[in-house]
Amino acid sequence: MQTETKANVDKSVGASGQPVTILRFIGDISSTSRDAVLGTYQNLPEADRARILLDFSKVEYINSSGIALIIQMLLAASKSDQIIRAFGLTPHFQKVFTMVGITKYTSLFPDEGTAKASF
Repeated sequence: MQTETKANVDKSVGASGQPVTILRFIGDISSTSRDAVLGTYQNLPEADRARILLDFSKVEYINSSGIALIIQMLLAASKSDQIIRAFGLTPHFQKVFTMVGITKYTSLFPDEGTAKASF
């Protein structure tokens, strides 16, 4: 059974001392996740978009429509010179993200600490 996607926004600081915004996704990511994925990203104040971490540690399933939403967000960020990093993906979805080319737009990290240290 698919669970509704939620997204929480947290703020932190990267290794450089610069602010980092963390989008924490909860639940499955699919076509019904547009508001949680794209909406949350688009509603961030411009000042909070420079460095973004995507937390997938509470996401069990991402279908092709969900991957398309993530790609849309990454493309928008890339055009605006924003840096996005991702962590918390299962080994399966790390492989899928690599296969579909998402790693051209973001780096994947095993945990929040190493992802934050990359900024």
